[in-house]
Amino acid sequence: MLWFEAMAEQKIREAIERGEFAGLPGQGRPLDLTDDALVPEDLRVAHRVLKNAGFLPRELEARKQIHDLERLVVELGAGPERAKFLRKLHLLNTQLAASQSRPTNLRLEAAYFENLVQRLASELTPH
Repeated sequence: MLWFEAMAEQKIREAIERGEFAGLPGQGRPLDLTDDALVPEDLRVAHRVLKNAGFLPRELEARKQIHDLERLVVELGAGPERAKFLRKLHLLNTQLAASQSRPTNLRLEAAYFENLVQRLASELTPH
């Protein structure tokens, strides 16, 4: 786990222990995951258009395929069909790992990270 993630988890645990999340609006209801507040502003429209058209980012599509293949492999018994799907699963996992190791746009990722840090810092500081 990255130091940033560990720090965020610690701050969240401390806030829970202090009861800062008790009684918030929406407590006990499912999260609205359609919020794109963490997506850089210049990419929001493009993401929304692609999402409405049913397209997923490559990484999410790969993860979905991996998940589906993992379920299929568990359901299949031993045999040549299972071995074929295991090879496909290994290939997809390798491709996903390779795509994550080389960032496509360092400037965009740095700006996104900076926005995320600023937003989390403002939410974690007491008002």
